[in-house]
Amino acid sequence: MPMQERLQHLFSVVSGQRFLNKQGLGNEVPFFICPYRPEEAVEMERLQRQLVNRLEQAGIRILSINLYDLAVDILKERDIWEQVLELEPTVSKDQLKELLQGVLDPEAHLVPAIAAKLQSVDFDVLFLSGVGEVFPYIRSHNVLNNLQSTAKDQPTVMFFPGSYTHSLETGASLDLFGRLHDDKYYRAFNIFHYEA
Repeated sequence: MPMQERLQHLFSVVSGQRFLNKQGLGNEVPFFICPYRPEEAVEMERLQRQLVNRLEQAGIRILSINLYDLAVDILKERDIWEQVLELEPTVSKDQLKELLQGVLDPEAHLVPAIAAKLQSVDFDVLFLSGVGEVFPYIRSHNVLNNLQSTAKDQPTVMFFPGSYTHSLETGASLDLFGRLHDDKYYRAFNIFHYEA
């Protein structure tokens, strides 16, 4: 689907009362995946900004959180950003990944930081982006699993560089960059399959 058609579809869905009132979800958490091809990342970023502008002009308040920017903020708040930058060229990728996974653990650090943002502003829909930039030290399914109890009052849309597939044989899976099988995640809906 061309970008302008996607923009129109996303606007129609997200601005609709069915979406905003969390109808048709079968008592599931109001989580939606907006998959896109990784090579469309720059276009999708632009589309997301256009979508936020159009939605806000229509009176729908969007809280946009980029996971990469949030991760950097957390590292700075914990006074370890400079240490990570100094350490990065001297340690193996596995050691760096392990360090970042610890200090940016979704349950202990990332989701509480998201929760603080959720409580600090009034909003109608949460947009999460930056998924590709924080891989592999933050995994999207871990973020979603840990957000289930925190972000259940308003719909959440995760912009995902890859595919979100459902099949009877394999269940549901998030495949980052169309190559990396992130994990089974069943509790989200593909926003392109949700009726406006």
